[in-house]
Amino acid sequence: MKFWYFLRSLVFSFGQMVTLVFFSLFGLLLAPFSHQVRYRFIHYWARFCIWWLRWTCGVQYRVFGAENIDLSKAGLVFARHESAWETFAFQAIFPQLTFVLKKELLKIPFFGWGLAMLSPIAIDRKAGRKAIKQVVTEGCQRIDKGVWVVIFPEGTRMPAGVPGQIKSGGAMLAKKAQAPVYLVAHNAGSCWPKNSFIKTPGTIDVYISPPLDVTELTVADINQKTEEWLFEPHTPPKQEGF
Repeated sequence: MKFWYFLRSLVFSFGQMVTLVFFSLFGLLLAPFSHQVRYRFIHYWARFCIWWLRWTCGVQYRVFGAENIDLSKAGLVFARHESAWETFAFQAIFPQLTFVLKKELLKIPFFGWGLAMLSPIAIDRKAGRKAIKQVVTEGCQRIDKGVWVVIFPEGTRMPAGVPGQIKSGGAMLAKKAQAPVYLVAHNAGSCWPKNSFIKTPGTIDVYISPPLDVTELTVADINQKTEEWLFEPHTPPKQEGF
């Protein structure tokens, strides 16, 4: 069985890499165009990866709380970070978005080129307060342009079921931008574990909170609500008739 999972994961990775090269090289030709045009093109690679993952590795997903997403105003997404899966799937779940990420990722050939087309907020995680200031400044700029911003409050990928320490950068951005915050819990690490080549079949459950109004909340309040939503157990709602 493990060999079968390995073989299926190998097929997925092959298709992922081949299409990555195509999208990255062709995407470079779109450099003179607007961010929206570049995003519309490159995000189809993310959608392909999710589709390809389902057909090669048997990894599906379902979203609970999609009705909570208010499309009339750009918001912030505070989410668990358990695997690379979120960076693909969120582009299919939410409106036009970008990520707060470590700047080293932009140096990866092809993959980094694709990321750059999403106009990410690329920070030096060792820069401390300077990095937080960058997140707040550039995050406000993205939101003002109607672009959603995804932040992983734990700062790094964590194993499934293992909580990390919530950082304050995201909450500080929320207060400055006065943007609605959507908290997102999921179990992607159960199918695509951190630093694992092998993907195992299963269904990833994504739980999106109602938009959090930060007007009357402090940074500590926001972090507490984030921690509660991300780390407390979630279960799919019961269907009518059951």
